[in-house]
Amino acid sequence: MKTKKELIEFETKIGDTFNAGEILAPIHLYHGNEDEMIEIFKDIDIKNDWVCCTWRNHYQGLLKGIPPNIIEANIRDGKSMVANLPEYKFICSSIVGGIPSIAAGIALAIKLQNKNNRVWCWVGDMSAETGHFHEAYKYSLNHNLPITFIVEDNKKSVCTPTPDIWGRDTPYFLDSKYTGGVLKQKNLIYYQYDNTKYPHAGAGMRVQF
Repeated sequence: MKTKKELIEFETKIGDTFNAGEILAPIHLYHGNEDEMIEIFKDIDIKNDWVCCTWRNHYQGLLKGIPPNIIEANIRDGKSMVANLPEYKFICSSIVGGIPSIAAGIALAIKLQNKNNRVWCWVGDMSAETGHFHEAYKYSLNHNLPITFIVEDNKKSVCTPTPDIWGRDTPYFLDSKYTGGVLKQKNLIYYQYDNTKYPHAGAGMRVQF
């Protein structure tokens, strides 16, 4: 498994490459959640489980065991937001709220085929307030599907504070009060982090929004 240092070094390299004008398509970089990511991946069977992500997905790909050169080539080819590598059981969507239903469908297929692997689906705090997420999460619970949703909360919906958009400070889906770290409940993991190094998209020089 990749270390915290290796994750940060990869994102730094991609950010520098983007700022140098060598990557033309949008990128969305992580920073500040390395410990939480590594902790979550300790429970993931990186060979057999499916990992489903949003447009921000470099850390998951690295921790899933995808070779860094393949991830970088994908990014350079303009596919950072849609890094679909089914041969590694790795699927992404650039649509807000677009990945939960896809992930639930994979989990349903696993159950119908009586397989033992699992789906791990990442969403942001904005996507977690949408109907797409609510329906996929509820359906997965009602049908006991082999899926875990991970909500990573950076308190931003693009550039607007998420509580300002939805009018609530506490996510509706939490069973207990969040007090820090990685909160685990049935079929759902939640954590907060601060990404103060990078803007929503880009790396701070060429594109910043």
